[in-house]
Amino acid sequence: MISDIENKKINCVMVKDLSRLGRNAIDTGFYIEKYFPLHNVRFISVNDDFDTNKENGNNGIMLPLKNMINEAYSIDIGRKIKAQARQSMKAGEYIGARPPYGYKKAPDNCHKLIVDDEAAEVVKQIFKWKYEGVSYNQIAKNLNEANVMTPNRYAQSKGIINHKTLMGSGYWQTRTVQKILSNECYTGDMVQGKAQYINHKKIDIPKEQWIRVKNTHEPIISHGMFDAVNEKCRQIAEKYKNISVDRYNKNILKGKIFCGHCGRNLNRNKNHKGEYVFHCLANERIAENTCFTFYVSEKYIVKSILEDIYKQSDTILSKKLELEKYTLSKTDKSGYAYEISELKKSIEKNRIFLKGLYESLVNKIITDDEYFEMKREYENKISSDFNKISDLEKSQNDLKKKIKNYDKAEKHISVINKAETLTAEIAEQLIDKVLVYSDKKVEVFFSFDSSKEMR
Repeated sequence: MISDIENKKINCVMVKDLSRLGRNAIDTGFYIEKYFPLHNVRFISVNDDFDTNKENGNNGIMLPLKNMINEAYSIDIGRKIKAQARQSMKAGEYIGARPPYGYKKAPDNCHKLIVDDEAAEVVKQIFKWKYEGVSYNQIAKNLNEANVMTPNRYAQSKGIINHKTLMGSGYWQTRTVQKILSNECYTGDMVQGKAQYINHKKIDIPKEQWIRVKNTHEPIISHGMFDAVNEKCRQIAEKYKNISVDRYNKNILKGKIFCGHCGRNLNRNKNHKGEYVFHCLANERIAENTCFTFYVSEKYIVKSILEDIYKQSDTILSKKLELEKYTLSKTDKSGYAYEISELKKSIEKNRIFLKGLYESLVNKIITDDEYFEMKREYENKISSDFNKISDLEKSQNDLKKKIKNYDKAEKHISVINKAETLTAEIAEQLIDKVLVYSDKKVEVFFSFDSSKEMR
């Protein structure tokens, strides 16, 4: 809504009562008294009989008082909900929105967990593999190769979730396996209250303060198996913690370099010669034959990027000048400025016609019907021209942003030309993404978009 207000798509906001706008007295007061008037937005609260367009509206002491009451009410309700939730946890009731993978909610009691036989078999297999010493990565790979649905995809198939953002990639990940292996819920004990939200921020609670209730539901894994598996996990973590690792140089392409075949992030590590290489982990982490297995030297990739940047430097200046001409020139008939200027002339001309039209009506040169018909035509033309100007000005502003990007690109490329090297700062400014292929082809996409059309 705020975005639409700032884009002048909204000129009135109506709510049932003040609490629907907000329950923070300071924020609500700011929007009503400062923000809405600044953006010429009318505000109406129906139940409070409040309207910013009324000269004698209810905008005295009652408005901030009602906002404070709404805020106090919201805080009180929040406390009561949290207290009730904590009491339910202590009673061994499950209060989560979705049951843990391997369980489902009882049809007659949404706070009780019962075993989901299909998913429970997968959980048992995961624990069995880990007990036998299989790595997290290999467990995830086994599940992917067996086409076992991930917990989120399984929940989708059962109609529990349907939002796209919750679907994930559709592949098992090591962190998903770790999460299952560390969940005490599978032993039949209810463990909740692991975190709390303060000002919308998740805060972890110390393990000794978690709420544990024994034997609240049917176990999938025995306590003995759970403890043995987690002891193995602890020992492995301890072992790797004590291994000295060579310090890695900063990855200047972090978050920007992807596999050209499958689109996944490329992994960076050192080879046996101590050189940095990038490679796709799909076959190792997802399943065999998911993608190509290839290793490409970081030096080779950086060299390819620099060569591409040098090529771009030859075209940036001319492209920038072309855009400036197209954006600002009022004489170039293909430019935005010229089109906007012509539309403004058209609007002024039609306004003059409208004025003359009224005079013709008064002087009885035209009839009422002719007047209203012609008036509607001129008004439609004026309105249409205004809309075109709005669209052109938006496109013109977009081009101006592109010109600024070209300016930045010029400065960074001049630095590269002098130093003949690529830094993390320059990569952040210049590069949108890099695709690397198994045949060592390197494709660079620049943030200043020099390869794209102007319109």
